[in-house]
Amino acid sequence: MKLSKGRMLHVYIVKLVFRILVFGLVIWAYLTRPEYFDLIFSAEIRPGHSMPAGAWGFLGIWGLLMAGMVLHMMPSNWSLTMGSKKEFADYYQPVQGYDELAMYRYVQKNNISAIWVLLAWLSANAIFGALYVWNIIGFRELILLSVFYYVCDLICVVIWCPFQQFFIKNKCCVNCRIFNWGHFMMFTPLLFIRNFFTWSLFFTSIVVMLRWEITLLKHPERFWEGSNATLTCASCQEQICRIKGRKFTDKTR
Repeated sequence: MKLSKGRMLHVYIVKLVFRILVFGLVIWAYLTRPEYFDLIFSAEIRPGHSMPAGAWGFLGIWGLLMAGMVLHMMPSNWSLTMGSKKEFADYYQPVQGYDELAMYRYVQKNNISAIWVLLAWLSANAIFGALYVWNIIGFRELILLSVFYYVCDLICVVIWCPFQQFFIKNKCCVNCRIFNWGHFMMFTPLLFIRNFFTWSLFFTSIVVMLRWEITLLKHPERFWEGSNATLTCASCQEQICRIKGRKFTDKTR
């Protein structure tokens, strides 16, 4: 399925609204049905066994999140922006005679920026991990934080991205160095909760992230507009930058 020009922004706005609704549902459960969170650990999931509605709700959210990560690794997924799909060979359109030295400089610059993002992210979330270990907050708060990140992930795509503004300085999401880090970042708080559902989400997100990083290492030409014509503004059919605008220009060319 191929979307018409500019419709990808509409797809991501719909996704953002859906995630806000999910976040609202989880806040409602946190405030009025905190026992639903306990079902993650206590509910028995087996054929013929009756589970409370809250348990089915959390199971459904878990399945939705797992399916989203699996789809992220499929090049045929029409609902993903080129910012995610540029890792696949299907979307690589070589620019004839591109400057390989400029490409490697671009990659090196972005790699350094990505390391700073990783350090900042892990440091910030280590604080929440410490609060959890010291019993100042509980697993419910970590789950709520993770769902909050779930919403922020698309706020970064549609409205404003602090990583773009202060670290990577990419002009748009299509050219984002860390686009497929999203799942890893939203599920980071779940690492501290020892449970099948939480760890399955976190470690699957690591697989998505590692796939991205390995592809970048092997095929850096797919990730730079100077070597991949698909990533240029002239070739862009998505226009997901219409709200945020293009913030920066590529200074390596």
